[in-house]
Amino acid sequence: MNEATLQKVKERIEALKKLPGMGEKSVSKMLEDSGFTRRDFLKWSAAMAAMLSLPTSFTPLIAEAAEVSDRLPVIWLNMAECTGCSESLIRSDAPTIDNLIFNYINLQYHDTIMAAAGWQAEENLKEGMEKFKGRYILCVEGGIPTNMDGQYLTMGPHAETGLELLTRAANDAAAVISVGTCSSFGGIQAAAPNPTGAKGVYQVINKPVINVPGCPPSAKNIVGTILYVILFGALPAVDNFNRPKFAYGLRIHDLCERRGHFDAGEFVEQFGDAGAENGFCLYKVGCKGPYTFNNCSRERFNQHTSWPVQAGHGCIGCSEPDFWDSMAPYEEPLANKKYDSPLADATADSYGVTILTVAGVAIAAHAALSAIKNPKE
Repeated sequence: MNEATLQKVKERIEALKKLPGMGEKSVSKMLEDSGFTRRDFLKWSAAMAAMLSLPTSFTPLIAEAAEVSDRLPVIWLNMAECTGCSESLIRSDAPTIDNLIFNYINLQYHDTIMAAAGWQAEENLKEGMEKFKGRYILCVEGGIPTNMDGQYLTMGPHAETGLELLTRAANDAAAVISVGTCSSFGGIQAAAPNPTGAKGVYQVINKPVINVPGCPPSAKNIVGTILYVILFGALPAVDNFNRPKFAYGLRIHDLCERRGHFDAGEFVEQFGDAGAENGFCLYKVGCKGPYTFNNCSRERFNQHTSWPVQAGHGCIGCSEPDFWDSMAPYEEPLANKKYDSPLADATADSYGVTILTVAGVAIAAHAALSAIKNPKE
């Protein structure tokens, strides 16, 4: 990161500071009231800088970006979804700094958590889109039904389709972020036979879209993407599926704490066996970590305490396109069948190609050995 870029970021933050904020108190005061010290905040800023692959010199700038996050308005639309992405972000027994920063941003519209309803909610959306035209970040949760001109999803008193609302909101957005697998790739709504014609946001609008997939995605990945936009005024570098490389640049398999057991040929043969008790690799009971790009093992969930593989179940590949169809059955390995989507096995970059090749050879070798080896040996 050169000096010119650093200076440009500083100037952008200074410009944002001059805009009116929405928060009634500063981030520091809000965190202090929630039991976090200034030291905790700076440690979080340093961790966030590392996650975004930024040098440590950006740590104070990350803190400043969080301080001005209430200057950049966010409009959050809920489409065809279960609201699980919002639920996972806002519901926790002990809010993390990520949760609190999300609460602090200038959230102009979120129909699940805002107090307004009916006509008042519609007015809030209209006012937000007009007042902050060209400036707001549009976050979308849920797939977009497209069959019958989008009539499978209508909202509001005028029965506007989700497709129409998305198109209208995206036209005047400064940046568009798909939150969760449904808005990124269609999700379960797009699973076969997909009667509603559900698609991901990037497939129905003509603007760059950054995908933050997962079912649900990590709060850190959501907040990190928004902070990146605040810092640079642009979307971060992405992979072949428009996912930010800072979060989806490596496979689950590469970062997994059970990877050593995979390399050693130590597997769980069935749930509850001695291998499971010893924390062996879950590949033979269906773990899709070798096919999945995400940072779950590094960032984890529930206040960074655990993630599915640590808890004893394999990764189901929820951050990959078409995972409901292409990753099934979820408790059996995919080694014996051809992968359905050639795109889904594409890698984030050339580095990933090497990883895939090495992992693929290893997986094939283990699959071949398992076919001739007594599982109980």
